Amino acid sequence: MEIRHSTNPADAKHYDTARLRQQYLIESLFEADQVKMVYAHDDRLIIGGALPIKESLTIEAADVLKTEYFLERREIGFINIGGEAVIDVDGERYTLGKLDTLYVGKGARELKLSSGNASEPAKIYFTSALAHATYPTRKVSVQEANTLNLGSLESSNERTIHQIIHENGVQSCQLMLGVTLFKPGSVWNTMPAHVHDRRMEAYLYFDMNADARVFHFMGEANETRHLVVANEQAIISPAWSIHSGAGTSSYAFIWAMAGENYTFKDMDVVPMDALK
Repeated sequence: MEIRHSTNPADAKHYDTARLRQQYLIESLFEADQVKMVYAHDDRLIIGGALPIKESLTIEAADVLKTEYFLERREIGFINIGGEAVIDVDGERYTLGKLDTLYVGKGARELKLSSGNASEPAKIYFTSALAHATYPTRKVSVQEANTLNLGSLESSNERTIHQIIHENGVQSCQLMLGVTLFKPGSVWNTMPAHVHDRRMEAYLYFDMNADARVFHFMGEANETRHLVVANEQAIISPAWSIHSGAGTSSYAFIWAMAGENYTFKDMDVVPMDALK
């Protein structure tokens, strides 16, 4: 479990490229037969990835959690971006195709992850937030998600937002999770930009060619910075930061949020003339 401490915007504006990447970019989440996790002190979100090939992998409580098991005080959302995934929750088995999501509430003791076919292994991305109550485990396909069609081809941001774990979908304590897919020819996400000072956000960029990149914009609206992001890399976006990106070609991204307010619409839009 890697630890990332929170940062102050007054300090972040002085970071060079190396420090920005060290603080906010997660470069590697999927390594063969490993579970990798990053503990972000921003709303204590855990961001993780698993690539089970030859064996089943177990999500266990790292020492930093000081708990007997991982979900003793947490909830978790899994979304599969690879081949067929199999997740066992306290002995009950769930099979996930690509972009299927599984929510597991507080109190589940055993989480085992494996691939349905080792030649086409699963890539299981997950985010976990603190939880004060238990909500039922639920599997959802991307087709069952609440869908929003936003943007336009003229502004290069025609996209479909699939809301999965949210106030009108799969219920949770505070975790929100969904996936955004782009129409052909569109590469911009979340522009005009916004902030939501009540909650942080994490992005996983995926379905990109090896030589493609996303230029992810972050920072205060009047002190923007950028990170160059490759396929299957993730971003930690603190509550004070904008979070927007443009790709050199097609891509998709998974967004997850945790914090105080539990509504997708809780955002403060940044006017274009305020960006610097």
